Amino acid sequence: MPQVNMTVNGKSASGQIEGRTLLVEFLRETLGLTGTHVGCDTSQCGACVVHVDGRAVKACTMFAAEAEGAEVLTIESMAAPDGTLNTIQQAFQDHHGLQCGFCTPGMVMSAAALLAENPKPTEAEVRNYLEGNICRCTGYHNIVKAILAASGQDVSAIAAE
Repeated sequence: MPQVNMTVNGKSASGQIEGRTLLVEFLRETLGLTGTHVGCDTSQCGACVVHVDGRAVKACTMFAAEAEGAEVLTIESMAAPDGTLNTIQQAFQDHHGLQCGFCTPGMVMSAAALLAENPKPTEAEVRNYLEGNICRCTGYHNIVKAILAASGQDVSAIAAE
């Protein structure tokens, strides 16, 4: 079996893979990073979003071999080493941007990519960017509010749902 080498969350990572091994499988099964979720196996839900070389990708659409030599960030990289939540995670908590939590890792990773590209998005831009992420609990309103709050915008006028 071939070996793959990459940097995951700032640490060197390698493992033996089959050619068909998806990045999400490598992260979860080989590296034990189970925060990246598998929700659909068809790239429709966004629960598996990670960053590869600074770009948000659905890890179920990429073979692990394609990440050879890449810098991969997962949801596990978002909080500080002492467990302190980052700004986006804290905003999700403060504004009830999570319900069951299954979609949350992918939403947070997508939000981080959006805010890196567009530090002060409008509500419409947030909703458009999250089009590839599904929340089955229908928490979109509060997810959007949390992302706007994480961008430093005043969300006090947005009603809670």
